[in-house]
Amino acid sequence: MRVVIIKYNAGNVQSVTYALNRLGVVPLISNEPEVIKSADYVIFPGVGEASTAMRYLKERNLDRLIKDLKQPVFGVCLGLQLMCNHSEENNTNCLGIFDVAVKRFPKDLKVPQMGWNTIEERSSPLFDGLPPEAYVYYVHSFYAEISTSTIAQTNYILPFSAALQKDNFYALQAHPEKSGKVGEHILKNFLNIKN
Repeated sequence: MRVVIIKYNAGNVQSVTYALNRLGVVPLISNEPEVIKSADYVIFPGVGEASTAMRYLKERNLDRLIKDLKQPVFGVCLGLQLMCNHSEENNTNCLGIFDVAVKRFPKDLKVPQMGWNTIEERSSPLFDGLPPEAYVYYVHSFYAEISTSTIAQTNYILPFSAALQKDNFYALQAHPEKSGKVGEHILKNFLNIKN
């Protein structure tokens, strides 16, 4: 199994690599189009700021490449947000894979959401075999709205998309690599998805 993590100067690539290593997977980390296209599974992680990340992707034509991928693709945290239409973070146009807007949590409450929270209303193979009370780890100030692509929800201040899916594209707002056994299980489920 060939797993590629997209390298685009956005944060948590090493921690995702370590999480995959614990599953016995040695991923490649690359921003080379041919390497990414040849993968069986692609992971698009991220911690950072939307406009800077999108600029990097566009400068290298990775924005078009990601949208054209046919194998299972898994966006994590910022990766999920960049797969949406638009982010309020610096008024950024994103990849548009999911027809969803990314909004800022209201500033008058405690932001970012940092810590453990549940994932509810789950409807995807990503969550097969998880217990009813499955907690995952979040760090984010922006959220994807509920939409027809929503496959799980979390409530923090308001309900938002904990996970999204359209065709071969999957995404999780939480950090599976920091979510212990639950996160490990979600990663394992992703690597078992067949197109």
